Amino acid sequence: MAKITGVTFKEGGKVYYFAPGKDRYKEGMGVIVETTRGVEYATVVIPFAEVEDSKLITPLKPILRIAGQRDKEIHRKNLEKRAGAMKTVEEKIAARGLDMKLIDCEFTFDGAKAIFYYSAPQRVDFRELVKELSQIFRMRIELRQVGIRDEIKMIGGLSPCGRECCCASCMPDFKKVTVKMAKNQGLSLNPSKISGLCGRLMCCLAFENEYYAEAYKQMPKIGSEVETPDGKGTAVNVNMLKMEVRVRIDDKEKDIFTYHDYPLSELRFKNRKQPEKEEKEDEIDENLKEILD
Repeated sequence: MAKITGVTFKEGGKVYYFAPGKDRYKEGMGVIVETTRGVEYATVVIPFAEVEDSKLITPLKPILRIAGQRDKEIHRKNLEKRAGAMKTVEEKIAARGLDMKLIDCEFTFDGAKAIFYYSAPQRVDFRELVKELSQIFRMRIELRQVGIRDEIKMIGGLSPCGRECCCASCMPDFKKVTVKMAKNQGLSLNPSKISGLCGRLMCCLAFENEYYAEAYKQMPKIGSEVETPDGKGTAVNVNMLKMEVRVRIDDKEKDIFTYHDYPLSELRFKNRKQPEKEEKEDEIDENLKEILD
């Protein structure tokens, strides 16, 4: 087991493991760490833990020290420079007529390099732009293109549920999301209902998929015949949270039908649902192709 301290470089960002030093850390404390691109300022989210060696990909880099007042001041100034730098770069992009959208920027802790993140529909030749920005900021400039999901993760926003996007608030890494997950939950396959701000399938579909996939297999098929305490009927709807089935019972003598909700345990039926096979590309609804990764 390896001893680690977990830190993040951005709020809600991915957690990185570092080798703890001799100091004792607290959650939310600022620390100075050594990374592949140099010395950086980070925030502690896991003060101390032990992790299996097999889960560590590379040798852990050390935490150099707890951030002092001077370190915090440097970090604060780097954050304050962000708004002005973004405005300058946006003006230069517009002046050159480049088809790219500036999303975010950050400065390395030592002030030697500025990284600007952008999105674009296609490859952009920004060599002349980089030269001009290097003369303006007098430091190394890096322009990094990101995808639509990364763009939403950086800028954030309110998702259809009314809360902040999961990717920007509580999800360090993106998870694979498929249409099958929406089917398991009995959701409408309307793209406007199951896609997030990025236009892709909502990340939250994967959160409870394990439960829904298991519950889905226990439920009767919609339209199939089931036996209830009140006689035979037809399953018309299922509630996988309450594990209930809505059944329509026909009374042929009176020529009427009624609906009743029954717990799954009270029903008997043969046609239990089977896990759906992964969809082939040509079997997927045309409207859904646009929101798939």
